[in-house]
Amino acid sequence: MEIKSKTSLEQQIDPDTIIHFPKGIPGFEDQTKFQLYNQKDSKIVFLLQSQDNNIAFSVAHPSHFNINYNFVLTDEEQKILEIESFDDLLILIILDKDDSPDASGQPTVKGSLNSPILINIKKRIGLQKLLEAVEQSITLTEKNSEIEVSEI
Repeated sequence: MEIKSKTSLEQQIDPDTIIHFPKGIPGFEDQTKFQLYNQKDSKIVFLLQSQDNNIAFSVAHPSHFNINYNFVLTDEEQKILEIESFDDLLILIILDKDDSPDASGQPTVKGSLNSPILINIKKRIGLQKLLEAVEQSITLTEKNSEIEVSEI
């Protein structure tokens, strides 16, 4: 199967690589089949493209932004994802480019931190987890006489 993605690039679809979102993504509940692609000219941003229509989300691994999640899956979420090992769980955040420039004149990229995408990479099943109450903390680590700041 061949589709034209949101970025107007033709992509070959391998049916064995489709990620199923049984409940869709909030706001897009009717979109249940997605494909994860490398985004052109980026090593950290990927494209999560719907196979049902032309909807696509830019996503990235939260560690690229020094974000670490610590949450518990509900019984229903574990059942949906069919998780056998948490090593099989891929966590991604949806990114949004804000075209209004920041103080330096550059557009900014914002991440949807309260609703990460969770994917069982072995079974190719996904869902978006909505985090109700988020507590943010900062970890400072000395590294080569420099301070590295990361949020967890």
